[in-house]
Amino acid sequence: MKKLSVYICLIFLALISCKKETEVTKSTDSSVDLTSDYEFTGGYPTEATIKKAYDDADLTRAIQAYKFFYPTVSGEGLVKGNDSIKIIPNKSFGTLDTKPGQIGFTLNSDTPYGPIPIDLSDGPMVIDIPKGPLIVVAMDVNQRWVADMGIPGPDAGNGGKHLLLPPDYKGVVPASGYHVWKSSSNNLTVGIRSLPVGGDVNAAITRIKTVKVYPLNKPANWKEPDWLDLTNKPQNTTPLGWENNIKYWENLNDVIQREPVFEGYRNYYGELAVLGIKKGKSFSPDARMKAILEKAAKIANAQMRVQSFADRREDRVVWKDRQWEWVALRFEDGDFNTPDYVDLDGRETWFYQAIGASP
Repeated sequence: MKKLSVYICLIFLALISCKKETEVTKSTDSSVDLTSDYEFTGGYPTEATIKKAYDDADLTRAIQAYKFFYPTVSGEGLVKGNDSIKIIPNKSFGTLDTKPGQIGFTLNSDTPYGPIPIDLSDGPMVIDIPKGPLIVVAMDVNQRWVADMGIPGPDAGNGGKHLLLPPDYKGVVPASGYHVWKSSSNNLTVGIRSLPVGGDVNAAITRIKTVKVYPLNKPANWKEPDWLDLTNKPQNTTPLGWENNIKYWENLNDVIQREPVFEGYRNYYGELAVLGIKKGKSFSPDARMKAILEKAAKIANAQMRVQSFADRREDRVVWKDRQWEWVALRFEDGDFNTPDYVDLDGRETWFYQAIGASP
């Protein structure tokens, strides 16, 4: 009788133990289910789950793609904005006294500027910099750094000829006489700042126009570029009208179709391909995808604004006892590389507030 009682007790305890284990498992499974809107029947997704999963996945891809290609779309804003004010690649350039009232990303009011749009689709171009206080940078349409010229460049302000090569250029490169740089897009912007020594702004503007631009192999019908005065003239070289709608993606598609593939962006082109932006293919999003892309544009732009104006990074603070913060969060090179990874957060924070990057 005692043995039977012991056996009954053991069985009872085992049942209690099993019940508790089952309750724990159910509780755990239930908590997981409560945090998920996805439903699976027999392990297979329901129709509602299929739709939601793809909507969520496409939205996530689009938000990340928006942030990564923001410099590219901003660069396209420069290309098309210049076109709108008759600043034409290889043909006409501008001078600009950037007074405080002049609108332009990253412009300061201390130096006149000279925007020089370049198109390398017909071959290499030469930027001939005279000796003098000129600060010159070239960046491709993705706003990747291509070259520093003038004071920050290898000529160190002593004058020099700079040769810009197109992507995939296979032609002959002169063995001497040039500082050689290779672009990763055909369209790029060369920006000149001319220091107004002694406060002489007019002399600084005149100095900009002494920069010579011409093809490495001049055709017989080559015409010297014109210089237009852009000071106080309305201009729109920013993509502000594109940021929160489908035009953002349409302009990004224009770049993808026009420019050669940049090998370093292969993974990111893969994200765009899922969203319907593929080189050699028309971009025609249906109503569902258009709604997702426009939603992503609004969300991503808002997130980038928060990153820029409410930065949470500790390395943003310049001095611990003051309110000054770094705008640029990476100083190693012009492409936001750390020794181990690309600082995408620092890259996004910078390009939401500014244009161009350089070592």
